[in-house]
Amino acid sequence: MNNDTSLRDIEEDADFGITLSDGCRLSARLWKPKDAGSDPVPVILEYLPYRKRDGTCARDALTHPWFAERGYACLRVDMRGNGDSEGVMQDEYTPQELADAVEVINQIAAQDWCNGRVGMMGISWGGFNGLQVAVLDPAPLKAVITLCSTVDRYADDIHYKGGCLLNENLGWGSTMWAYSSRAPDPALRPDWRAMWLERLENEPFLPSVWLRHQRRDAYWEHGSVCEDYSAIKAKVLAIGGWGDAYKNAVPKLVEALPDAKGIVGPWVHKYPHFAVPEPRIGFLQEALRWWDHWLKDIDTGVTQDPDYRAYIMDGARPQRWYSERPGRWAAEEYGATTHIPHRSLHLTNNGLSDGAGALRAEVSSPQDCGAESGEYCAIWLGPEMPGDQRRDDTHSATFDSAPAEDDTDIFGAPRITLRLSSDQPQTQIAVRLNHVHPDGATTRITYGVMNLSHRDGHANPSHLTPGEPLRVVFHLDHIAYRLPKGHQLRVSVSTNYWPLIWPAPQAARITLHSGTMNLPVRRKARRDEYRFEPPTAAPPWEVETLREAKSVRRRETDMTTGVVSLIIEDDFGKLRDKQHGLIAGSVARERWDIHPDDPLSACGTCHWTEEIERDNIRLRTEAHSKMWCDADTFFLSARIEAYENDECIYARDVSDQIPRDHI
Repeated sequence: MNNDTSLRDIEEDADFGITLSDGCRLSARLWKPKDAGSDPVPVILEYLPYRKRDGTCARDALTHPWFAERGYACLRVDMRGNGDSEGVMQDEYTPQELADAVEVINQIAAQDWCNGRVGMMGISWGGFNGLQVAVLDPAPLKAVITLCSTVDRYADDIHYKGGCLLNENLGWGSTMWAYSSRAPDPALRPDWRAMWLERLENEPFLPSVWLRHQRRDAYWEHGSVCEDYSAIKAKVLAIGGWGDAYKNAVPKLVEALPDAKGIVGPWVHKYPHFAVPEPRIGFLQEALRWWDHWLKDIDTGVTQDPDYRAYIMDGARPQRWYSERPGRWAAEEYGATTHIPHRSLHLTNNGLSDGAGALRAEVSSPQDCGAESGEYCAIWLGPEMPGDQRRDDTHSATFDSAPAEDDTDIFGAPRITLRLSSDQPQTQIAVRLNHVHPDGATTRITYGVMNLSHRDGHANPSHLTPGEPLRVVFHLDHIAYRLPKGHQLRVSVSTNYWPLIWPAPQAARITLHSGTMNLPVRRKARRDEYRFEPPTAAPPWEVETLREAKSVRRRETDMTTGVVSLIIEDDFGKLRDKQHGLIAGSVARERWDIHPDDPLSACGTCHWTEEIERDNIRLRTEAHSKMWCDADTFFLSARIEAYENDECIYARDVSDQIPRDHI
């Protein structure tokens, strides 16, 4: 019994079945008030491939029961081909995935314990498909809370950025190669072994799928809600974090959708009530206000909230990890950042200045420039943040400003305009906006990359004419950051950014002829302009730790070959669920190799181990992948092995060759 008499007693169904029209049974975890049959409630749907039984349990425990006690049915669904659901999954955000979600919404809205209204909530994959399902406009779907998501699957996800190939295309694709190879919980499915073998046989190697679409074609237009914002009728609350890869969608959604609101904090890829770096916020309370207004017709004041609430981080020294980011909350009543005034800073032979000046600078960065970039998407809580930028700056063309005369709040997406020429037909550049401390330590504020073959758009790239000047304009990622008085800004331009992006086929030298950085500068926030409630949550997931988690990041140089390597080892530990007894463990390993003088030496390898144990059954998969290249072709290989009680019961190899298309 709850001590708070305003809360409703709840019940949980660990394997609530939803049978789709084609006979495929999806497995869901359902929390709802015990009296919902007589007093129906709205449904909050979270729809993912990440396994409710042993994957998202920690965050599910903190979140869904809390909403259920406050009068909601929370449905955490394993999508087709994952966790304890039947079928196979062919790709991310497929028409099948979205159609299944619509069918789930319509079925659930018709239950006698539902009041006919549904909201979708999710982070990352669940944030993406919440928006994508909203485009399909199922009648019961009235509201969406999307966290760490995107509106453009090509230009702002883990595949391509500025037309450059992100190494995360292999990294996350390899993660899914491992994730979707796992068996259902044998305690829930008598046919678990047959389901597992079916998955193993049909599991796609997604890096190959994604690499076959190196331009922004119809494949990427599908699921990119920016193609038609007007199709979204559900009311959207968008949330992101400055430490995450997905922050640009929040201001875009705020400015594109009626009644949309946005919140961006200092966080990495986590829900804000338990995210880091701190400060955290009362996300559950904010979400409840959203749900109560749009799903229960309770006036909670959300329509009067500022359109955009963003945390301005105080300029900090570079660190591979932050537990806290001091700063303050800024509130924009109307719109997000497009109305913020810009200050133009010019790249000149004398540095970064308010007035225009002559510029001629050449840069040809070694292939390992970018070693201090950090993870593309900080998520695993290891040393994943960008490091001190001084090393990368030595391999870049750099332009420093005079010391700031006052604290300066950079608030929005800086825009870089360059006139340059290249000695190669295929060239890419990285532009970083850095904070230079008085002692020389250098913090990356934000960055952007551009494949110059995509200078006129991502649909029809074209080679450069060597030596011919061209104009390039693109935005760096959104940020809210305070440069302290007396400190300097630095714009750094390089021709490589490894291991974040794959290198161009030839080492290039570019000449900069002119350049301007348009910097969005907001009036200085002297104190918090908005205050959130402190974080709260339901009781945490009860587990027994069988192996502690640990993370390793290290760089190595082979003194014989000259190859430079980044080695990543993330052991996520091994846990036993105290409620139902399932044991799960996971280890991820990545290696990114390159020779500083040879772009064709680039090579990425990944290896994941996934384990689950139930009584006397021990199940394990080993998922391997590798990518390398020559001047014309990308080469990929992968292998999946499945073990039952240490006996290999299945193995499959994949190999692929994909022509390079202006990348």
